[in-house]
Amino acid sequence: QVQLVESGGGLVQAGGSLRLSCAASGSIFTINAMGWYRQAPGKQRELVAGITSGGSTNYADSVKGRFTISRDNAKNTVYLQMNSLKPEDTAVYYCNAGIVTWVPGETNYWGQGTQVTVSS
Repeated sequence: QVQLVESGGGLVQAGGSLRLSCAASGSIFTINAMGWYRQAPGKQRELVAGITSGGSTNYADSVKGRFTISRDNAKNTVYLQMNSLKPEDTAVYYCNAGIVTWVPGETNYWGQGTQVTVSS
């Protein structure tokens, strides 16, 4: 019953900004790490940014200084603020979360993906 719903993707001009949101709902006991991945056509899915339950973050080198990941634990939501967007940021962005439900152990869940297109 756990579901991750993403929003905020779209078309933006190079140099512009977008803010992605991903809200988790369902039978959630606790959420561990959350992150954003992206996949461009013909390429592997890659980690863009991650954040632990305690707020520690990590970023892909290609987005450092431009993207910021954050989370609101009260809302079970993770965000990705994307600034100074470049055409090479164009991809489908996926939210991921490690979630413990009423069954012992962590399960990773994925959002449905949201398209981000950056025009030049």
